[in-house]
Amino acid sequence: MNWWIIAGIAVLIVLLLTKGIPLNLVKGSGQVVMKVTVGILFLFFFNLFGASFGLHIPINVFTAIMVGMLGIPGIACLTAISVFVI
Repeated sequence: MNWWIIAGIAVLIVLLLTKGIPLNLVKGSGQVVMKVTVGILFLFFFNLFGASFGLHIPINVFTAIMVGMLGIPGIACLTAISVFVI
């Protein structure tokens, strides 16, 4: 392993121990995780109800982030891509 990586990790650990973890970072990452989780649930229920119409959007990281950040317009965009492009 490159010694620059080990030195960088050591500096980061020392910095976090002296300054503490910034609350904005923790709060922001928690919101992103919550939005992605809601996106996964939206995709699951869309696939559940869309199966009767022949619609299916795969649940993966990209689609979960897109639906989590955009919400219903994200599902509409992915549905349009699924119907018209693929």
